[in-house]
Amino acid sequence: MHSFIKISLLSCLLSSLLIAQGCTAISSSLHSSNDTNDTSTILIDNLVIAEPLAVNFKSEIAIARLTEVLNLAQISDEQKAQLFYDRGVLYDSVGLRALARFDFSHALKLNPTLIDAYNFLGIHFTQLQEFSQAYENFDSALELSPEHEYAYLNRGIALYYGSRPELAAIDFQAFHEKQQDDPYRVLWLYLTEFNIDATMAQSSLKQRAELVDDRVWAKQVINLYLGNISQVEFLKSLTMNVHSNKELTERLCEAYFYLGKYNQTLGNNASAANYFKLALSTNVYEFVEHRYSKLELDLMRTEQAEALEPEPELEVEQEQ
Repeated sequence: MHSFIKISLLSCLLSSLLIAQGCTAISSSLHSSNDTNDTSTILIDNLVIAEPLAVNFKSEIAIARLTEVLNLAQISDEQKAQLFYDRGVLYDSVGLRALARFDFSHALKLNPTLIDAYNFLGIHFTQLQEFSQAYENFDSALELSPEHEYAYLNRGIALYYGSRPELAAIDFQAFHEKQQDDPYRVLWLYLTEFNIDATMAQSSLKQRAELVDDRVWAKQVINLYLGNISQVEFLKSLTMNVHSNKELTERLCEAYFYLGKYNQTLGNNASAANYFKLALSTNVYEFVEHRYSKLELDLMRTEQAEALEPEPELEVEQEQ
């Protein structure tokens, strides 16, 4: 009976974990030359910078409580599986990815029907560039729940980074159809279509953008990609209608990721890398944009290293 009281109290604690953490910011104007040039020609007086989000102390307490219950309580395997999953989500939210993967895997051993655990594992394997395992986990989630929207998004992202843009586009289209006025669904579909046919992607982006409300801040990202505004104008807009420090930090995480992707399309890899680093500096671990900024940097480093490798010399047979 005592163990079940613990679980009930723990559930109450978990429900309050999304309380905002404070952060500070400095905003200022930016001056630029031509967007098509690299960072060296973009004169930045001051970027919009936010203090990285601190770990919510309630998350740390909840992790400790969950660990205590798992170690001491006499509960069923199904209950244990749920608690391992819950602790995995908490580990993931504070950036402890390896511990999160361990808990998600353990949860699935105890209960192979935990759909969201498959989804989380697929995300983690994508970040590790273990794409085959990522696909398997997303497939398992969709077999159990064919209408699981975010499994389509996350499998699409795995296929995108796994260099399978045609298949990624199918998943992103399915995800977009569920909510066509969502700017993030529009953007991910555009990013993968750009790798298939850049001209077609631009035309489709323009059409889909008409359904996105201009009052949604991420519409500015779409306007940037369409060439309706410059990078300087985009950067100046980042503090508009921001009502809390947490909101600013989250916005910067998203904005700098998409600026990184935008600069990649222009061939400005040095600028792109800097923006991905800025997205990582926010510590908004749960955001898609934070998760894949690190992967973007890893892929860029791999590509750069491969480009620097000397070509193998052809062996010339000596005449006898």
